[in-house]
Amino acid sequence: MAEKLKAEGSIEAPKEAIFWKTGWFKEYPPVDYKNFWYIRAASLLRKLYRKPIGVNRLKKVYGGRDPGYVHLKHSAKGSGAIIRRILQQLEKAGYVQKVEKVGRKITNKGRSLLDATAAEILRAETAQ
Repeated sequence: MAEKLKAEGSIEAPKEAIFWKTGWFKEYPPVDYKNFWYIRAASLLRKLYRKPIGVNRLKKVYGGRDPGYVHLKHSAKGSGAIIRRILQQLEKAGYVQKVEKVGRKITNKGRSLLDATAAEILRAETAQ
């Protein structure tokens, strides 16, 4: 899915995204910074395929462990700016739309793109 979004050209990573961390609790930016933006966009589409969801809930999903504690596990939220920018790009491409007081949901165009990609993968696996 990430390869399709990259080839399509409607979603493009900002130039400064190579320096962005995916959360305040991370020490470094993603290792695969060239494909990170498209992988996260594909992941967001998959999350939205199941049900409408907001940015705050997505921050919890893409969060991690707070490094400031020794024994207790405390969770930390992921970067909302990255999630928000990708969702805005997906909206512009027509794959996602806003829903009042819920967040965002996938459109029919986005759903058909995910279904077609899943069918291609299934065909490729059964052919082997």
